[in-house]
Amino acid sequence: MERYELSGGDRELIGAALKVLKENFDDGVYNHTVGCAVRCKNGNIYSGVNCDGIHGSCAEYITVGIAISAGEREFDTIVAVHEKHLNCVIPPCGNCRQMLFEYCPDIKVIVNDESGKLIKVKARDLLPFAWEPVIC
Repeated sequence: MERYELSGGDRELIGAALKVLKENFDDGVYNHTVGCAVRCKNGNIYSGVNCDGIHGSCAEYITVGIAISAGEREFDTIVAVHEKHLNCVIPPCGNCRQMLFEYCPDIKVIVNDESGKLIKVKARDLLPFAWEPVIC
């Protein structure tokens, strides 16, 4: 698995995710507890929060959906955050890993490594032996 160092732009991306979370955090019901930001290859940044509930949706799904709805199709880096997690960064769940693999397998995902250092890895490396759609 190739690991990438964070850039100043990646710190900005984490900041954008923390900002959208702070603006929308729902302390009473806990519907909006994770923020996310994605940077597209053209430099545009989109952010969103999770929508919890019986059939909730993760912040990564919401954020990628917002970007796609704006016409974006080429993604560079994504990060999910919660202010109380190590470095404020949380890894994508298995469902989000599969979605990222299907939509943009080469997107870089900001995560904490084994020692707690922030790094970037490709989505495809977060989900070995991923299911791939069969085109007949």
